[in-house]
Amino acid sequence: MNYQIADNLIAFSTEREDQLPFYVVQPHQVHGCEIREVTDPFTTREQLVGVDALVTDVPGVAISVRTADCIPVLLYDPVHKAVAAVHDGWRGTVQHLSRKVIDFMHYRYGTEAFDLKAVIGPGIGPESFQVGQEVVDAFAGAGFPMAEILADCGPKAPTADNPMNGGLHIDLWQANLWLLEQAGVRPENIQVTGICTYRNNHRFFSARREGTKCGRIINCIKIADSP
Repeated sequence: MNYQIADNLIAFSTEREDQLPFYVVQPHQVHGCEIREVTDPFTTREQLVGVDALVTDVPGVAISVRTADCIPVLLYDPVHKAVAAVHDGWRGTVQHLSRKVIDFMHYRYGTEAFDLKAVIGPGIGPESFQVGQEVVDAFAGAGFPMAEILADCGPKAPTADNPMNGGLHIDLWQANLWLLEQAGVRPENIQVTGICTYRNNHRFFSARREGTKCGRIINCIKIADSP
């Protein structure tokens, strides 16, 4: 699926049968907070071990993050012509990774959060992201507005249609929207796809439904080459 962000920008999330249209730089993610600037369009995963966010201001360099339920966040600074791809699983979200990326872009490119355009791509939705108390405690300890992102759905009652029925549920979409807004991104500049990978596993890979060895969605953003 393609995102309409700006005329000079290519941004998309791959679906199951998609083939990449060009070489895309992909990090070797570890659910951490390492941010790396990429200038070589053919940087390999082996050069990006332990990295969970990429940034660039070089036209023609396609950067991405790999997901299969985690939340991808794509950022574009139209003033300084810089982009970022962020891997926001629950651990990255708890560590405020998107905010740290915006701070990095400000330091490196002069980016101001209020100029940014953002996409929150396909990821596990709140009805499907059933969590334990330790995850709830981690979000609460990190300062998230729990009334906005936490739902207590009562005793766990899995069914064939909904194995995640009941229990505690975190809304990662809302958590990342809150992070972006807290960093200063204007709400009208944020697109939320609202597509749950767990419930749409015919279109997208879902590690929670299929296991961690499943394929990955490539969430890419690229400033188009100059004509």
